[in-house]
Amino acid sequence: TIAGAMMLMYSALKDGFTFNKTAFKNALFAGVMLFVVGNGMMLWTLRIVDSGIAALIVATRPLIVILLLWKIKNIKPTWNSWLGIFLGVLGMALLVGQAEFVSNSMWLISVFVILLATWAWAYVSVWTKDAKLPESVLESSGLQLLLGGVVCLFISVAIREYEQFEIAALTSKSIWAVAYLIIFGSIVAFTAFNYLLKNVSPAKVNTCTYVNPVIAMLLGFLLNNETISFQSGFAAILLLMGVVFINVNFAPRKASKL
Repeated sequence: TIAGAMMLMYSALKDGFTFNKTAFKNALFAGVMLFVVGNGMMLWTLRIVDSGIAALIVATRPLIVILLLWKIKNIKPTWNSWLGIFLGVLGMALLVGQAEFVSNSMWLISVFVILLATWAWAYVSVWTKDAKLPESVLESSGLQLLLGGVVCLFISVAIREYEQFEIAALTSKSIWAVAYLIIFGSIVAFTAFNYLLKNVSPAKVNTCTYVNPVIAMLLGFLLNNETISFQSGFAAILLLMGVVFINVNFAPRKASKL
């Protein structure tokens, strides 16, 4: 919310507001899908699911993007995309099908919620390219962040989360962490995400999920004492291979003319 307000203020001082009613409604839709359904629901699941496992499930986003492009824009997957989808589904089955997880109903519900959140990000990735949003990437990003953040705040108040907040518990480390997320997690990263969606294929943009699962699993192991089973490791390899096959162009290069 703070990042979105800062970006809109800068955009207004620089060029003035350019968005109309349609652009506002589309930015509200994108903000809700990305930050309420996407980030908000994802954070809820992290009370139950290890961060490394959650990141692996999110790694299926490029697979979902490929299927959405086929369904919405009639862009049929290539043979390597089909292979990637198969490997991704197989990896997901191995990941979710572990005995210690299958017996836990809340864990299975959390996995479904993560997949729903991942679908929301994938859908907006495909939808954004042709959506009527502000021409300025900075203004568009700021509007989506602000509107999505405001809806999250309303939900937070409605479920009385403020009762769990203790201002005395704030530390300089937590304040710097929020500042880092405002600048790099929201202003820099989300603006780059919106810029790329306008100029690059959605499937390519979502290759950010290449490195997220590996980093998340390692950090979860090192900092949160999360375990990495052999089956989880093998599932991770299959999921990442699936994403690679989807995004690598295997078409032979044409010989250059002399």
